[in-house]
Amino acid sequence: MQPKFVTGSLLRHLLVMTGTGALGLVSIFIGDLASIYFLSLLDEREALVAAVGYGSTVLMLTIGIGIGLAIATTSLVSPALGAGQNVRARRLTIHAHMWTFVVSSILAVVVWLQIPQLLSLLGATGHTYDLASTYLTIAVPALPPLALGMTSSAVLRSAGDARRAMNVTLSGAIAVIILDPILIFGFELGIVGAAWAAVLARITVMAVGLYGVIVVHKMMGRAKLQTFLADGRPLAAVALPAIATNLATPAGNAYITAVMSAHGDDAVAAWTIIGRIMPVAFGVVFALSGVVGPIIGQNYGARDKARMHETLRLAVWVNGGFTLGAWLLLILAAPFIVSQFHATGETADMIYMFCYWLAPLFFFMGVLFVSNAAFNTLGRAHISTALNWARATLGTVPFVLIGDHLAGAAGVLTGQMLGAVIFGVIAVLLGHRLIEYLGGGDFAPAVANGPFDTAINRFLGIRAVQLPIITDKQG
Repeated sequence: MQPKFVTGSLLRHLLVMTGTGALGLVSIFIGDLASIYFLSLLDEREALVAAVGYGSTVLMLTIGIGIGLAIATTSLVSPALGAGQNVRARRLTIHAHMWTFVVSSILAVVVWLQIPQLLSLLGATGHTYDLASTYLTIAVPALPPLALGMTSSAVLRSAGDARRAMNVTLSGAIAVIILDPILIFGFELGIVGAAWAAVLARITVMAVGLYGVIVVHKMMGRAKLQTFLADGRPLAAVALPAIATNLATPAGNAYITAVMSAHGDDAVAAWTIIGRIMPVAFGVVFALSGVVGPIIGQNYGARDKARMHETLRLAVWVNGGFTLGAWLLLILAAPFIVSQFHATGETADMIYMFCYWLAPLFFFMGVLFVSNAAFNTLGRAHISTALNWARATLGTVPFVLIGDHLAGAAGVLTGQMLGAVIFGVIAVLLGHRLIEYLGGGDFAPAVANGPFDTAINRFLGIRAVQLPIITDKQG
């Protein structure tokens, strides 16, 4: 298989891959938004929407595990393909799927047993607590098929097959949009129907992803116990910090949900609706972060430092353009969003505030996302972990507390957006510095000019051991 991203226009690669990836990714978020919309048409809409908000907060903590495993898959498979090591890429693909199934299954059992404690920590009470518990009891066991689908999608993106990677997520969204009204209204299952629609959609995601990897690309190698265990080490070297990285955002969101819960179901409902609007509006940015890794990874395998720098620079500019476009659309769509969700009072005020004033700050979140993709692919996932957790703690807690004190629930929403500014800027500067230090594949550190450079070298992990490159004959 010839590497696709080591030649040709980088901007074109970014736009084409992001466009197709965004269609599939945004479709998932639209499916989530549709579930909230359908439930908002029922009686007790504030309680139902708030319950799904609590449930989704817990689910996002588990999905972060799947995202981390998918990132690890990309970080190993894409450089192998870029270096022309096709046998190794196929072997890593089968073992990545196996590890994904094992880890996600264990996690699903642990979370399922802890549902009452997790909801209590988030501040869910009364009837809203009961609804959220029902939703999670059904949805949590479907984590393994979703994680497998995400890993398959990562392999397809690493191979440059944007269309099929898009189809993986698109199929799940279509399933949700079709099944939600049937189960919620047709069978009168309410929130139970929404949960079962999510389960069936995740199974669909897994089936479509595995079909693309196994049947179309024939990327599944032969599993062997010895190499399965051996490949677990480089996968874990990226997956563990990547998982920690991806748990930072849902952990921060869980904290915000807990703070919001003190302001009642209306505030939690507003936060839930905004949490569904945000990924739909900025889904292209999320998709862009998933594209940067494979492109940088293939050029890293090809030892082309200039194209790695240019990929990161272009990704930041593309992120800015997408953010501006999304902000303008949100300004125009704000009245429609409020009316469609029957939002009133504080719920409506918070939606308007996000759409009119806070949305452009997502640019810095996008910068952080694309920089994290570069760190993960270049074997420095610990940088992503440090920056994401710093944003989720130092960049969230004090801002949220101050905002809560000054302006209540609206201040909480403002505070959680402001914290990304500082860490987005730091992330992209460190991203370019890391690419320069690696020298297009050479792990030798640059000459330090002083204490600051020495500290940065240590933070970047320049002295870390390079992951072994196994040739096709060894694989």
